[in-house]
Amino acid sequence: MALSRTRRTQRTVDYWPGFVDALSTLLLAIMFLLTVFVMAQFLLGRELSGRDTVLDRLNSQINELTQLLSLERTTGQDFQDQIASLQASLQSAESDRSRLQQALDAGGGAAAEANSKVGGLESALSEQQQVSQRAAAQVELLNQQLTALRQQIGALESALDASENRDKESQTRIADLGSRLNVALAQRVQELSRYRSDFFGRLREILSDRENIRIVGDRFVFQSEVLFPSGSDVLQAAGEAEMAKLAAAIVELAREIPSDINWIIRVDGHTDNIPLSGTGRFSDNWQLSSSRAASVVKYLVSQGAPANRLAAAGFGEYQPIDTADTPEARDRNRRIELKLTER
Repeated sequence: MALSRTRRTQRTVDYWPGFVDALSTLLLAIMFLLTVFVMAQFLLGRELSGRDTVLDRLNSQINELTQLLSLERTTGQDFQDQIASLQASLQSAESDRSRLQQALDAGGGAAAEANSKVGGLESALSEQQQVSQRAAAQVELLNQQLTALRQQIGALESALDASENRDKESQTRIADLGSRLNVALAQRVQELSRYRSDFFGRLREILSDRENIRIVGDRFVFQSEVLFPSGSDVLQAAGEAEMAKLAAAIVELAREIPSDINWIIRVDGHTDNIPLSGTGRFSDNWQLSSSRAASVVKYLVSQGAPANRLAAAGFGEYQPIDTADTPEARDRNRRIELKLTER
């Protein structure tokens, strides 16, 4: 009957690692997706902020150039008006000259006066022609400046297009980086899950003959009575024997897991909810649980387990696996747990 009960217990226990591995993989994937999304939002926000700054600067320059162009057009129109006025004056002077010439031909008495008026009109006409030439030169200069302004506007538009293209390329690179990181994370999670299953399988083979050593979820659980005397953090002989087996399994696991997988075995100490008397080495259950976890880690290291792959933590009575107020529940809560996880 004892053999039958042991086999039934083993069959029941074997269901949990696969379920917990799948749940751990899903949680890690969700956490990573959230991290990638936050990174992408941050990088995209920075790119868009830089682009908005460039657009504001370009719009300001375009507004200034537009104002200059409008001013120069107004000045050019004024010069055109002056030229038209001068041309009208020139035509009027030519008309006066013709009339005077006719009067000169008709009567010699008015010849001197007519010649004087003609000379004055020719002088005024020469001045008007000089003014017209200067106005034409200024109009030509304004046309050249207008051409230069148009070229600057074209260069600014090209720079704006290039900035938009760089923004699109950055978004594409961010999306590609997120996809590759998702694939890499999924591969690492699958690898660690496989090694966790292998590790638990070896521990079951090594420690399967002990009823007070069991698997709870994704953790390997040792009852404290197996490892320590009551109220003590010193491993007893039976506990050292069990930990020596565990250290051998950890050494073998460390050789098989690739170095780029950042794994760790966490050793957690737990106590029951009965307060300590205060007369011993430990003032409360916090100290006792932490010291017991540290003792297990130190012994594993002394047996060859890599120190950088081990961590100790104490939880006192605040993480019970059985909340009933019975001696049996308190026995189950006094325990040392081992968990293979990512750092």
